[in-house]
Amino acid sequence: MAAPEMELDPKYDHYDYPTTAPTVQTGHPGHTTKEQDAHVFQLRSQLEQAGYTERLDTLSMLRFLRARKFNVELAKKMFVECEKWRKEFGVDDLVRNFDYKEKPEVFEYYPQYYHKTDKDGRPVYIEQLGKIDLTAMYKITTGERMLQNLVVEYEKLADPRLPACSRKSGQLLETCCTIMDLKGVGLSKVSSVYTYVQKASAISQNYYPERLGKLYLVNAPWGFSSVFSVVKGFLDPVTVSKIHVLGSGYKAELLGQVPAENLPKLLGGDCECPGGCALSDLGPWKDPQWAKPAAWEREKGSSTIENESSSTIPTHTQSAAPAGAGTQAKPGQVSEVPHAAGGPTRPMPS
Repeated sequence: MAAPEMELDPKYDHYDYPTTAPTVQTGHPGHTTKEQDAHVFQLRSQLEQAGYTERLDTLSMLRFLRARKFNVELAKKMFVECEKWRKEFGVDDLVRNFDYKEKPEVFEYYPQYYHKTDKDGRPVYIEQLGKIDLTAMYKITTGERMLQNLVVEYEKLADPRLPACSRKSGQLLETCCTIMDLKGVGLSKVSSVYTYVQKASAISQNYYPERLGKLYLVNAPWGFSSVFSVVKGFLDPVTVSKIHVLGSGYKAELLGQVPAENLPKLLGGDCECPGGCALSDLGPWKDPQWAKPAAWEREKGSSTIENESSSTIPTHTQSAAPAGAGTQAKPGQVSEVPHAAGGPTRPMPS
């Protein structure tokens, strides 16, 4: 039996990497129902009628729909708010021109970086929260520049990182494997960075949906698991299944997901990049065999992308698949953790 494929929309879908999700989950590319295909068409048509012409490709439409349980009106609201924010924040200009020259100094206090891939081929994103010192960091940079860097990294995750990983793995990859090292984290540090992290979490939750693949919370302090057992009651079961809370004996489980040669030595792996793993940015996106210039790189020098009006075209049609991401969340549940892989997350109480 032939593998499922996502039918491409000739107007918006210009992918140069695989477009079928590796696992059969309803609502994911290559595994959509006819009703979900109709929702993609409906969402795109409504956005076109409202004057939008950019970021209407099928993969993007599906991510917004999955984030809102395939409720077209809620997905449309999320998309419109995202586009408004992108224009106000100057995202298209930032990704082309932002220079975070103070990064090495900031990383002395708050390392946040992509580093190679996990065993599923996804980018690994690492945060080390134990050394955060916002007072010292604000002598080096500003909260605004930290958020601008966060956004640029999200944009680079979408293109070129994930496309390069998809080419190498031979299947569509849309998410990351995130590792958050909580060693040294206490309530005093959480409270000192709350305002910044709250803003960062809002950006990831509201404007970059469906980017969490797996989340490993390692070196979790005593009592953290008990707190999380309460918090997860407010999360969608699909989200909960992605989160792994581990103490100091995390190495075996983490190495079950991330090859030792790809995991930095400080986290129990074997990798020691020249100049440090945190600043290497190594991965398929740096390998000429898999890397291609991002769309924003090819368009660099052109004017900022604006969403204007245009007409519509048909979308894809696929057969039904087993239930999963498209199921409705129970009242009071949150469908995603309040962050996406690729940026600062909101620390839970320790």
